[in-house]
Amino acid sequence: MRTTLNRDERGVRRGAAVLLILAALAGTGAVRAEAATRALPAGCSGAAPIRCHYAVPPGEYDVTVSIGGAASAGRTEMWVEARRLMLPATSTAAGAGASYSFTVDVRQPEGQPTGQGGNGNPGLDLRFAGAAPQVSAVSVSPAPRPLVAYLAGDSTVCDQPAAPYTGWGQMITTAMRPGAAIANYGDSGESSGSYLSNSALFPALLAKVRTNDPVFIQLGHNDKQTSASAYRNNLTTMITRVRAKGGIPVLVTPPVRRLFDGNRLTATALHVNGVGVNLPAEMRSVGAAQGVPLIDLTARSKTLIESLGPSASAQLFLRSSVDGVTDNTHFSQYGATRIGDLLLQSIREQNLPLATYLR
Repeated sequence: MRTTLNRDERGVRRGAAVLLILAALAGTGAVRAEAATRALPAGCSGAAPIRCHYAVPPGEYDVTVSIGGAASAGRTEMWVEARRLMLPATSTAAGAGASYSFTVDVRQPEGQPTGQGGNGNPGLDLRFAGAAPQVSAVSVSPAPRPLVAYLAGDSTVCDQPAAPYTGWGQMITTAMRPGAAIANYGDSGESSGSYLSNSALFPALLAKVRTNDPVFIQLGHNDKQTSASAYRNNLTTMITRVRAKGGIPVLVTPPVRRLFDGNRLTATALHVNGVGVNLPAEMRSVGAAQGVPLIDLTARSKTLIESLGPSASAQLFLRSSVDGVTDNTHFSQYGATRIGDLLLQSIREQNLPLATYLR
């Protein structure tokens, strides 16, 4: 049986090997306009976008950045690793700056666990984009004891490697306060059965879970031929194993597809699969039987999509006229943000373990 270091042990080893990376800035508030020519922080290069790389081993890291500070106004957004948005587009006035802090999960491969879309670079990658990106300081240090929220899901959740495809797990990162990190183990094409059995997915996630870490489980999009009993057994197995590690399983019913019959969504859109199994209903039943918190993202997204109607709801998904592809399952960045907001709303309403860490 392979021995897995607990997070404290890993932190000690990282602490011995990882030095604080700091690009110092004299002051984090207002910055004089004549500082317009200030050099980029250590590890950073480029202009639009500005890219920063830090050679740290896998783990969780506290990252603080200072943006702005130039003679001209700035507008900066910050992405980390495989397109996880940490700071939405933020404006800074000429000569003024602001600082923001986050806790970031770093792993290899940095995007989808099975390597779909590429493995990315080892270490921590930051990207400052936007209309006029500006960054004047970056600090990176190992996070001592963060809460890590794990995401077990499919392509609607995962860190999609290339735009316009975007998983909701890439967008909820903007809501996290320092001290909590999102570890997105979503992977394209996975059913409840394949996710459970693939060593790069649920077993890898489970090995890192510690006491009180929430594990959000959203699987169903690809259970197109899964029987009710198999689906329930897969979910129950995940719940049991997460609890055995001291984690807190949270079931998430899958968001709807944009498939209309008139102004109402079809049964396929609502995840009644090819063998007649109503997957969200089965997940709700498992949640009730196991006493597990459940976020009904199917019901919430149904309300949202039907309220927008067949035409306006298209902006949440991928449109050929805008994205070069028509796709009624996967989300645009805007759509992933809206779906992520529904999930965050439910976390707050149910006061789930992550709620106290939301901005």
